[in-house]
Amino acid sequence: MKELLSFLQTRCQGDLLPWQAQAEAARVFGVSPARIEAIALENSLLPARYQRNRTIISCQDQLRLFSSRVAVIGCGGLGGYVLEELARLGVGELVAVDPDVFEEHNLNRQLLSSPASLGMKKTAAALERVSLINPAVTLVSAGVAFGRENGSELLRDCTLAVDCLDSIEARMELGMVCNDLGIPLVHGAIAGWFGHVATQFPGEKTLECIYCRHSGGKGVEKQLGNPSFTPAVVASLEVAEVCKVLLGKGSALRGRILSVDLLEMDFVETTL
Repeated sequence: MKELLSFLQTRCQGDLLPWQAQAEAARVFGVSPARIEAIALENSLLPARYQRNRTIISCQDQLRLFSSRVAVIGCGGLGGYVLEELARLGVGELVAVDPDVFEEHNLNRQLLSSPASLGMKKTAAALERVSLINPAVTLVSAGVAFGRENGSELLRDCTLAVDCLDSIEARMELGMVCNDLGIPLVHGAIAGWFGHVATQFPGEKTLECIYCRHSGGKGVEKQLGNPSFTPAVVASLEVAEVCKVLLGKGSALRGRILSVDLLEMDFVETTL
């Protein structure tokens, strides 16, 4: 440990640790990039990739993000962007849950999709993408449908969950499982030009309140579809909520919902 830390310290530029030094240390000492990142952050060495975070996210905050385990339920329109941004943010462990493969109608909006990935499991694409953009982040791939019966196992040891589903019934089950486990849930939904975001804390019934009039089916997304930009906007709002909740910063969307109308460029907050 002392030898490894000394190796990192001698290769720092100030308190910034370049990626090349992290990769070299992983090879020389035979440990994972994740282990190198943990040792660096625990000793106030900031991986250089995060240097543009530092005015709002301290090195200790970065360690807290790295020590978190976040589940992303659904790896499609919302989930692909959420996984990308969480990995770039430096959340150390991600659990990606989705049973589906990419189809051609996904190509207009799903970040993880491409013509070459048609027929590929979405969770497999998520694993490839996260490994490419931030090798220090660990992604656990679960290519299954989320439900009440397997939810506790899928969310085991998670700090927080992110709802990127397209089924209201599955969302309701996710909300119940998160309450059973006592973890926060960041919820997002999209349809056409529109979307909304809210955060449920343990013991709250946010999802039940939002969908109290739901009578079945997938909701308006099936009718309105989704362009390329709506999932990117709403996913980014979800990731901002995740960051705030994990770090205990700012004011989360607790007991309120933020509705987004990109056609009229209106953002409206409503108390639940």
